Amino acid sequence: MIDLVKKAMLTGIGVASLTKDKIEDIAKDFAQKGKLSEQEGEKLVREMVSKTEESKEELKKQINTMVEKALAKTEFVRTADIEELHGEIASLRKEIEALRNGKTT
Repeated sequence: MIDLVKKAMLTGIGVASLTKDKIEDIAKDFAQKGKLSEQEGEKLVREMVSKTEESKEELKKQINTMVEKALAKTEFVRTADIEELHGEIASLRKEIEALRNGKTT
């Protein structure tokens, strides 16, 4: 019975969008209707919270991968790249100034 309830919850509601409170509410509703024992309800909540967290992490990884791929295909300049260039420019300015003053670094 608990497997059927889990499948129904996973099918009916996106796992990544479930909150612990929502999972607890659904489990309590099933328990009140006599479809789950208290122990089955608690087990269901633990398992669903765990699966929700796993799904959220996997979704984050997939999104990050997709964003990285999209950025790699564009000519988008990252802040880190700009900061690196600023450092190189500052270094070159110092060298130019030293050469103008007759000094070498």
